[in-house]
Amino acid sequence: MTTVISIIVAIVIFCMIITIHEFGHYLSARLCKITVREFAIGMGPAIFKHQGKNTLFAIRVFPIGGYCDMSEDNTDEAGTDTNHFRNKPVWMRMITIVAGAAMNLVLGFIFCMIYVIVIGVVGTNVVSSVADTPAAVNSGLQVGDEILSINGRHMYSSKDISYILSTDEDGVVKMVLRRDSEKITLPAVAFPIVVNSETGRRTLEYGFKVVGERVNITNIAKLSGGQFVYMSRAVILSLADLIRGKYGLNDLSGPVEIVAVISGTTKEIGVNPRFLLQVAALITINVGLFNLLPLPALDGGRFIFLVVEAISRKPVKPEVEGTFHFVGFALLMVLMVVITVLDVRDIFV
Repeated sequence: MTTVISIIVAIVIFCMIITIHEFGHYLSARLCKITVREFAIGMGPAIFKHQGKNTLFAIRVFPIGGYCDMSEDNTDEAGTDTNHFRNKPVWMRMITIVAGAAMNLVLGFIFCMIYVIVIGVVGTNVVSSVADTPAAVNSGLQVGDEILSINGRHMYSSKDISYILSTDEDGVVKMVLRRDSEKITLPAVAFPIVVNSETGRRTLEYGFKVVGERVNITNIAKLSGGQFVYMSRAVILSLADLIRGKYGLNDLSGPVEIVAVISGTTKEIGVNPRFLLQVAALITINVGLFNLLPLPALDGGRFIFLVVEAISRKPVKPEVEGTFHFVGFALLMVLMVVITVLDVRDIFV
């Protein structure tokens, strides 16, 4: 029963994220009076349809996607419909294209805010204690130090600190602190690396703890913003590491693996709101930022064509843009299939 519940919870999270993304496109399109042919949640055969005044609303059988059909690449319809996507000013089309990702980021911030309210106390970047170990003592950290940056990256919360330290390769970092209103630089703070002999997972022995700040009406926006920035930066840095080749295909996870992780965690700790809120926030922020990448078939790729049109004051030929996005979509589908196969293999092997 726990497995069934966790799968349902995972599907609900995915559907919510997909729905808010496509609703962003739909809402901005309607505000700009752009014709929307169909608004669908899911892929494959329709299990529910409702024909509105101008739009067909549908729920489809496979909850792995969705779309807001504005027939952007259909030039025949553009010639007969004054409200067609291609007949609207370029700034309206830009807003409509990025609205989906923007809604994902807004939803991510809302999830972060709910998460902060639920946990009640959020770790800050102020040191509360330093362990009595040689490594901790030699680090130079003192109680009351505010960790401003690590390796040039600003620190907003304890999660920022733990993420940057856990992804550092040699455990030696540059820290900038504020101590008694004075900025201090520690050029080479070393943290011992411990490797688990069974899993091979490496962790750092931090040797210090941070102050927890209780959530209230005056600081909830700041603390939620800190969580949002931490997750957004983690996604961006992970994408950068992927491009640089630090991670391979085996390190990528798709919907199957995410459902498996949620299911496994639910079995261990039950349906934990804190865990689910973190997962939901991370996924929706990931979806929003990933869609903004200037790649074929993604919103970012379409936005680049609109930028070119705005600069040149001449639209790119629909055939060229259509081919560009078609090839990108095909490659994206191949990647999704490969990741799904790897996810299934990891689950059963």
